[in-house]
Amino acid sequence: MADTDSAPACAQHGPMALRMAETSEQGFTGTWYACTAPACWNAHLQPSEELLAQLAEQGTHRGTITITHTRADGTLLEGSRKGDGVWEIVRPHQFTWGRSLPGVLFIRHSRDKRADHWSIRRAAEALRAAGWTVEIRVDEDTRRSFAEAEADRVARSAARAERFQGYAGNAADRSAAAHATARRIADGIPLGQPILLGHHSQRRAERDRDRIWSNTEKGVKEADKAEYLARRAAASASYEEFRKNPGVTLRRIAKLEADLRRVHRQIAAETQHGDGSEKASAWVAELNRRKAELEEEIAYWRQVIAEAEADGFKVWGKADFAKGDFVEYRGTWYEVLRVNARSVTIPHIHNGIGRAVVRKGDGHLDWTWTAPYDGVTGRKSAEEMQQQLDAARDKAAE
Repeated sequence: MADTDSAPACAQHGPMALRMAETSEQGFTGTWYACTAPACWNAHLQPSEELLAQLAEQGTHRGTITITHTRADGTLLEGSRKGDGVWEIVRPHQFTWGRSLPGVLFIRHSRDKRADHWSIRRAAEALRAAGWTVEIRVDEDTRRSFAEAEADRVARSAARAERFQGYAGNAADRSAAAHATARRIADGIPLGQPILLGHHSQRRAERDRDRIWSNTEKGVKEADKAEYLARRAAASASYEEFRKNPGVTLRRIAKLEADLRRVHRQIAAETQHGDGSEKASAWVAELNRRKAELEEEIAYWRQVIAEAEADGFKVWGKADFAKGDFVEYRGTWYEVLRVNARSVTIPHIHNGIGRAVVRKGDGHLDWTWTAPYDGVTGRKSAEEMQQQLDAARDKAAE
């Protein structure tokens, strides 16, 4: 390995130490500089002395590639230029490119997530074998808040909706133009006029026929494309509305709370029974990061529910129902057979097909179903339901 004037430094922990492959938990080969802090992945890799000598004889100098990861920005690869071969080397290791980050390669969907150490290590080793010096800088603690990440996703979705609307409009214009061209050519041909074989007009008539067909086909294809793009635009435009839908949000909170309980159990198990190794300490640190992220995300979505309640949304729960009440679920009223912690037990949902109200014993199935509270849209007591049914019967008898 080439000599350096001084050891490279880790941005978080100071000067690095020279290590051999047999001391590496990260899996790097040869000799390399690594951070001295336990479980830190920051490293500085240079090609072997033999490869450096060979490159010097050839008069080539690869340069330095920097791979960084923060949860705020994701995994980025910098130092590459078009045509230098880096893209071809790192492409098999999840790195890609995009117009949003010109001149930078990156791992897609790596923001707000733990570093993909496997892909980073494999890419670094492949670059090193090709003669590049590789610097790895991983900082798991630098991240953006969940509110910032969600706001960014909403903004990107709005921009995507606007972009697709433009694409859809362009496709619709091309469809209209193609159909207009086909109609213009057809209007110049008398109705029912056949192609006169052997006549001087035969070639033009055949050409007009082909143009009518090709433009009609293009018009249909562009119309289908415009419809598809319009659906994409509508889906992107409704992203925030879907994300903040109270029912969807309640189900999301329940899942996140289950994830948080699992993380708490994992932290407790590692604290009580862990072996105290660097690897175990790194895992506990990651669990604590995940715990903080989950707590922040749950708080965000609870605030969304609080705002929905302020606007009139009702969060249903066990205290709202008693056996014999009626619950509105998926547009049908069912008698409540039992009240549970997260749902109410109702007659089987298939008994509700074509019915407005379903009581115990009304249907052909004696089985039961459960209606989770996040899908409930209304409640009536047995007396209120009976009054409603009596009023409907009296009105029908008039």
